[in-house]
Amino acid sequence: MAVGIFDSGLGGLTVLDAVTKRMPDVPFVYFGDNSHAPYGVRTADDIYDLTTRAVECLWDNGCDLVILACNTASAAALRRMQESWLPPEKRVLGVFVPLIEALTERRWGDNSPPRQVAVKHVALFATPATVSSRAFQRELAFRAIGVDVEAQACGGVVDAIEEGDLILAEALVRSHVDALKRKMPQPDAAILGCTHYPLMEQVFKDALGPAVQVYSQASLVSESLADYLVRHPKMHGAGQRSRFITTGSPRQVSDNATRFLKREIMFDPL
Repeated sequence: MAVGIFDSGLGGLTVLDAVTKRMPDVPFVYFGDNSHAPYGVRTADDIYDLTTRAVECLWDNGCDLVILACNTASAAALRRMQESWLPPEKRVLGVFVPLIEALTERRWGDNSPPRQVAVKHVALFATPATVSSRAFQRELAFRAIGVDVEAQACGGVVDAIEEGDLILAEALVRSHVDALKRKMPQPDAAILGCTHYPLMEQVFKDALGPAVQVYSQASLVSESLADYLVRHPKMHGAGQRSRFITTGSPRQVSDNATRFLKREIMFDPL
């Protein structure tokens, strides 16, 4: 009954932590492609190739359902995977869906025409690849009108988090928020469009100020996944145990993961 969680590195651990708390009886297999992180500066074809390789590994570990807990992979690879690569008995889901559901206050299956929503000015913080894909704006436009989205490519933040340099990560976040505010001085809401960014969520909130509602993905994804598994019980895979897999150095990745989640995490090599 295992479910796969994939990220280019450590960011997906924020999603893993939320889903394991929400569904403690479900085994989750986490795949971190740490040796190739960050994905946010790679080409779309490169991201697609790396993502499909990782998903196949999770299938081999008994996961028929895989969550791309990586906004870059969701933006650059997911649609192509679903249209031309995915076997009918498997499912791969991204992390944009729960976020846009929350922002527009409508269910994903609601195919009614786009309509006005309460939020008018949205700041999107994401990797360069996610920003250039415009995937968030495209999906949002299917469901809402009259929403102004200002995207800020947050170069260097993922690298600093992966390297454990949280002082640098905090400085970069504040710099990117300042850059966004020069383009959109008063956003109503802010989207943390990378699963690494919840590790810096309080820094984003402090820099943006109390008037800005910050949407972070981990809790939204956990509730959406729990609902999905109730509606699609056959997507529980055959895997029976939780494990952590990395393409990077297992010792280094384990140390960083343990520090971030404040509990011991042991990664196996791919």
